[in-house]
Amino acid sequence: MGTLDTLREAVRIQAARRPEHPALVCGREILTYAELDERTDRLAGALDAVGVGHGTRVAHFARDSLRYYELLLACAKTGAVLVPIDWRLTAAEVEHVLTDSGARLLFTDTESAPVAAELTPHLDHTVFLDSQEADKWWAGGPVAALADDDPERALVQIYTSGTTGAPKGVVLADRTFAAIAQLLAEHDLDWIDWREDDRSLLGVPGFHVGGIWWATQGLRAGVTNVVVPAFDSRHTVELVRTLRITTTCMVPAMLRMLVDEPGVTSADFASLRKVVYGGSPISDVLLARCLKIFDCDLAQIYGLTESGNTAVCLPPEEHRPGSPRLGAAGLPYPGVSVKVIDDDGAPLPAGTIGQVCLRTPAHMIGYWNQQEKTASTLVDGWVHTGDAGYLDEDGFLYICDRIGDTIIVAGENVYPAEVEKALCRHPGVRDAAVVGAPDDTWGESIHAFVVPREPDAPATAELSGFLRTELAGFKVPTHYEFTDVLPRNPSGKLLRRTLRDELWATRQRKVN
Repeated sequence: MGTLDTLREAVRIQAARRPEHPALVCGREILTYAELDERTDRLAGALDAVGVGHGTRVAHFARDSLRYYELLLACAKTGAVLVPIDWRLTAAEVEHVLTDSGARLLFTDTESAPVAAELTPHLDHTVFLDSQEADKWWAGGPVAALADDDPERALVQIYTSGTTGAPKGVVLADRTFAAIAQLLAEHDLDWIDWREDDRSLLGVPGFHVGGIWWATQGLRAGVTNVVVPAFDSRHTVELVRTLRITTTCMVPAMLRMLVDEPGVTSADFASLRKVVYGGSPISDVLLARCLKIFDCDLAQIYGLTESGNTAVCLPPEEHRPGSPRLGAAGLPYPGVSVKVIDDDGAPLPAGTIGQVCLRTPAHMIGYWNQQEKTASTLVDGWVHTGDAGYLDEDGFLYICDRIGDTIIVAGENVYPAEVEKALCRHPGVRDAAVVGAPDDTWGESIHAFVVPREPDAPATAELSGFLRTELAGFKVPTHYEFTDVLPRNPSGKLLRRTLRDELWATRQRKVN
């Protein structure tokens, strides 16, 4: 690969090349590339003035806005590391991220104020983005150019579920968000491409690796990027129609909501030329509906936070009706390698199911302050995904199951241990097990097996209400099943796989 431009350098190039072209749009707010570069210089200056510099963690706990993406770029200019936090999390969950990351500044909004008020970690500053106080930060002075404009420097730290149930901070370098685009350009591939007049909808939220990745691709390409504070299917259809959106990236659950929107027709999506989707597998029925209603190119991407989002792509030419590849995750990008290994780490031949491993120049730096877990996931440059799959004779990857227990709900990772611990804090619960169940809307739903403490089990509504005080809403089970005992091995380990297999018995593959 050739030399990679950093994000801040890429935006400076676009500001010089097309200064008056809209870079970011949110509602009635519009920022040109020249304004984006100049405003983030000033914000970087304000950060620099309070001691934010190389490696400082800066947290964002709010819905997406122009100021969120300005903060990302300002961190890139100061050498700080942005820590985006899912605005749906509870105070305890947010506090874990702030404490673990050591963030010194928190940028939030008034909608998140009730949660922010419960936080106890020491912070140097808490700034409400939609207040006059925030205006002062954006009025700071210009910051001197960094001495090390280095693509290897950490840019973001994204928290994702881990084997203990406590989210781990995945540290991603600036190169993560440039490497795949450069590989595609070097090999003249248009699997994920950009045109001068593109209007890109930022459908995936910015606290997700896919959201940051998609936004940085558009900014690097110099196109117009439309920010959605929080996804709403009716509003999104309206944005696509009125703003003449040409390209977007979403998870399958979002696509389902768009095509299910009452009264929607192909005419609503007439401006679309390409839709990129990923985050969870897509059903055959939904894919067929999307191909018909969107009537544009579709590209599927596969990867995970640790791989820097996308490492494998099913290109548009494989999305034709009747293609035998529609069930595949795709091909690795040029410069990316995929192997499937057995339990001893030995590569398996084509057609044999094992653990999927990815070698990509976009891979994570590591887990924040967790060297052992980094070493077990990133082995000799290979990201061990925890997904079970196989390669066919032509190198296409197929995902069949999940080796670990992680549940993926609408593209969001949920780790069962975290939900089980919360359930067991309810006085009416003696024991609990949580697994993923097939769900045609969300990909997977959360199914809880509960052993009640008394003969009369707590009402499911009571359990859900309790959990909503402990966990983000998307982690609350959709289904509860009461039982006298949970399956465990002789050493007492919970056999979630036994419970999960019962729910997936009628499915051809164990992911949905």
